[in-house]
Amino acid sequence: MDADQTNLSISQFSSLKSIGASLKEESIEIQRITKMGSDGFLPLITAERRLEGKVALITGAAQGIGEAIAIMYGQHGAKVVIADIQDDKGYAHAARVMIPQKQGCILMSGSVSSVVGGFGLHAYTASKSAIIGLMKNTAAELGQFGIRVNCISSFLIASPLATDFFASKGVEGVEDWVCRLATLKGAVLTAEDFAKAAVFFGSDDSKFVSGHNFMIDGGVTTTNVAFDLFNYN
Repeated sequence: MDADQTNLSISQFSSLKSIGASLKEESIEIQRITKMGSDGFLPLITAERRLEGKVALITGAAQGIGEAIAIMYGQHGAKVVIADIQDDKGYAHAARVMIPQKQGCILMSGSVSSVVGGFGLHAYTASKSAIIGLMKNTAAELGQFGIRVNCISSFLIASPLATDFFASKGVEGVEDWVCRLATLKGAVLTAEDFAKAAVFFGSDDSKFVSGHNFMIDGGVTTTNVAFDLFNYN
């Protein structure tokens, strides 16, 4: 890849280790999928390609949110390399590549459980809360090198992992449950919503945004419904 094209975006708390020879095949597969149009996972984007000329390494991209991001990044013109390997040194690896270029973007995946208690088990909540602290500290460290670091935290998305955990509900059951809990009505949260936010943070549209935890939660973390103050139904 050309040095001036090295602008990486990372989804989920993973790493770049041991990617190996499979990367070429995975990149070809992403390019094939992004050409599927209405017959594929996501509709083909024919509007402005906001990531043209950028290189994106996306971890956790085998399914769910990571897969949606990989496909949408490809549709927006990014050269996409995907991996599905977990390692707690992922951000260090990314930073090592981006620092010499004096530019880049690291994007982490958080959760509503890092903002409000009671949305997850202790271990999950602790890990997601740690990501927010890591994001802020990494943004403070890497800003001097022109590297932006942000986080996207969403409410529950009916991904394969979520539907496996809530096996009795299924995809529609999880989506209906989230819609009932969300303050914002009339919309269903999907992996595509997360991917669209990731496109913004990976593009030059967010060139002066760093250290930010972006919420996609339908108002869940900002609304206290205990008093039922604004219920007009």
